[in-house]
Amino acid sequence: MFTHTPELNRYLAFSNYIDGDHPAVASQARNLAAGCTSEEEVVRNCFEFVRDKIKHSGDFKLNPVTCRASDVLIHGTGYCYAKSHLLAALLRSNGIPTGLCYQRLSVSMEGPPFCLHGLNAVYLKNHGWYRIDARGNKPGVDARFTPPFERLAFPVLAEQERNLPEIWEEPLPLVVNALLAYSSVQEVAENLPDIELISAR
Repeated sequence: MFTHTPELNRYLAFSNYIDGDHPAVASQARNLAAGCTSEEEVVRNCFEFVRDKIKHSGDFKLNPVTCRASDVLIHGTGYCYAKSHLLAALLRSNGIPTGLCYQRLSVSMEGPPFCLHGLNAVYLKNHGWYRIDARGNKPGVDARFTPPFERLAFPVLAEQERNLPEIWEEPLPLVVNALLAYSSVQEVAENLPDIELISAR
């Protein structure tokens, strides 16, 4: 077993929304790691499971609105933020440090309004922190696990878009609030969380 530094151990903790100790999540994590011979194989299996088997709430117009990792798994659906919570829980359950990352993207692909987009960063022994985006592929979106090269769902193009540099241990409160405040995926879509930029590129 690889021994992590105290700094990395923060990204292995379970919590209310990243509940990797929930029986269903822990069982799924074990199943995805079964037979794997490397850390990267475990990460790939967990990533592709969340990307391909958990439906993106907005793409499929699926309720309920989920936030907690176990709820995402049980209901099989979630917005990008919720899917990132599940992926973090599965990877942490397998002893792989995983954080939460965000991009600020244009909702319409060009100009305002803008919203946050949720994804993950995983610490790979051979590469360090590496971002992965399990929001779910569709025409025009082809995210993959191809270390050391990142292949995310969305490029940052517009002037007010950003790759936010922080790697969070826990979901941002405004993201959790957006998922808990509304009872339908349509309401969430109409009230996507955003932040105000405080500096230029």
